[in-house]
Amino acid sequence: MLRRLYDWTLSLAAGPRAPHALSAVAFAESSVFPLPPDLLLIPMCVSKRHRAWFYAALCTVASVLGGLLGYLIGAVLFEEVAKPILAFYGYMDKFDQFKQIFEDWGWWFVFIAGLTPFPYKVITIASGVFALNLPVFIVASIVSRGIRFFAVAGLLYLFGPAIRDFIEKRLALMFTVFVVLLVGGFALIKFL
Repeated sequence: MLRRLYDWTLSLAAGPRAPHALSAVAFAESSVFPLPPDLLLIPMCVSKRHRAWFYAALCTVASVLGGLLGYLIGAVLFEEVAKPILAFYGYMDKFDQFKQIFEDWGWWFVFIAGLTPFPYKVITIASGVFALNLPVFIVASIVSRGIRFFAVAGLLYLFGPAIRDFIEKRLALMFTVFVVLLVGGFALIKFL
């Protein structure tokens, strides 16, 4: 079953609508959607290695634009939209702690969150709520998201066939490691 899912994802990633799907997921992940765009970026870069840089740029731009939506949600629609999103992810009880962090470490907080498995949407919404300087937010988002997505694309570009062979030979292991990291990241955040 896992092999069929992997093959299907690779065929989807090679399809003509893959860039649209990648853009939509990257945009939504930065404001409301729980799954990272890496789920599409990786197979797209493996499937069409020569377009890896384009996909990384597309993912970065869409993610930053989605981050601006998250910022807007936090700044304008906190009660109506942001609170339910933050409550869904279990962050309302810790949200007040973010205020001091944003006052002290705004740029760095956005930058680090953009690189890590920490749900970026929480940071984009918090940036709007606490009125983080918008140009600072944009620059931190561009730099961190760009590093993240271009690093993934660069590794897949440089080691494409070897990475693909490695993934295909160890598909169950790779899937297990990905799930453990994803769940572990969310669990770690819950306890912070």
